[in-house]
Amino acid sequence: MPNIDQKLKNELIATAHALADAARPVTLEYFRTSSLMADNKQSAGFDPVTVADRQSELIMRETLAKLRPDDGIVGEEFGETTGSSGYTWVLDPIDGTRGYISGTPTWGVLIAVNAGAGPLFGLIDQPYVQERFAGGFGVAELIGPHGKKPLHTRSVNALAEAVIFTTFPEVGTEVEGQAFHDLARQTKLTRYGMDCYAYALLALGQVDLVVEAGLSSYDIQAPIAVVEAAGGTITDWQGRPAHDGGRAVAAGSKELHAMALEVLIKTIG
Repeated sequence: MPNIDQKLKNELIATAHALADAARPVTLEYFRTSSLMADNKQSAGFDPVTVADRQSELIMRETLAKLRPDDGIVGEEFGETTGSSGYTWVLDPIDGTRGYISGTPTWGVLIAVNAGAGPLFGLIDQPYVQERFAGGFGVAELIGPHGKKPLHTRSVNALAEAVIFTTFPEVGTEVEGQAFHDLARQTKLTRYGMDCYAYALLALGQVDLVVEAGLSSYDIQAPIAVVEAAGGTITDWQGRPAHDGGRAVAAGSKELHAMALEVLIKTIG
């Protein structure tokens, strides 16, 4: 981590919260409305995007232009804007658009800031249930309707006692799906379809493993910040940094993470 004084840390934290505050009303305006329409970004398969995705990212970009105009931006909908400050904001305006258009409150707004590598600070914000998970710079907290609560992962150190989450049953490619199911068969309970909220629940100590593939940097940088701040471990499936996307395995403890990696590597080679 670069040498950042407390004043700058506070500024970056405040900026992240300002972005989340700006995006909340935009995402809620369209959620569970009959007028919401989704376009498909993929010629093969279904990768939806809505007006809410685009407007959420636009309002965050406008907010950054006012608060920290020299910072760079990487966003899902509008790509990369180069900055001059050395800091870059990584934004997913609605992570879990499939859940969003289906009316499930498992989607979230993902906001992270980095200095050229992994995230320094991140937020997972779920506007509908008014829960905001924050991690980095010594902060690990849930801010919700009932006030603030510290985030702590739980220490389950046996696969047979673990609860594992992923978004899609297929996970990714055929071999990635096989690796996930080889791991899931050894756990106590498998759940699907939670998008970024799965990482939030891991940081809250409710679940033990999250395993995904096919991610982009904007899908994973905020979850990395939150999970690691809460005491968890998150890497790719080879144990390397996951902040550029691809495959990710998050665990509540280092011991459980090592066990999960062993199973995944055995299948994918």
